[in-house]
Amino acid sequence: MEKQKNYKKFIILQLTSLLGLGYILGGGTLASLVGVGIFLLIKNNFSFLVFTLLVIILSFSLTTKAEEIIGKKDPKEVVIDDLSGQLLSLVFIPKKIPFIILAFFIFRLFDLLKIPPADILEKKKGSPGIVGDDLIAGLYTNVLLQAVRFILKISS
Repeated sequence: MEKQKNYKKFIILQLTSLLGLGYILGGGTLASLVGVGIFLLIKNNFSFLVFTLLVIILSFSLTTKAEEIIGKKDPKEVVIDDLSGQLLSLVFIPKKIPFIILAFFIFRLFDLLKIPPADILEKKKGSPGIVGDDLIAGLYTNVLLQAVRFILKISS
């Protein structure tokens, strides 16, 4: 039974750290780059949306447990939240280099700045505190880029 419990913890940590990426310096930034790579790989907008929603659900499902296993609030090793936020920032964004670069840098900036209500969510324990602030940063990034698209009349 203990072996099965340890295996479950191992799987949770592997998923939330993106196979150990979170243990590398700059893991959150690397996780965001993984999100950009996934965006470039998945050609269909609907498929990308479904993938993004699945990652967000997985993030909420596992990060509280990962926080408990590691034993500290919002551990740096957990980077699936950064992936989730970056993916959200790219939903229905044109696959054009300027938009992709902007999405990456604006998301990282908004994630760092913790613009309300991200600052409030960040203080919460468990998944809401770990994932919530990244989703707010991703949402703000997406809305900003959609506004730019609208103003400049750029289609997908």
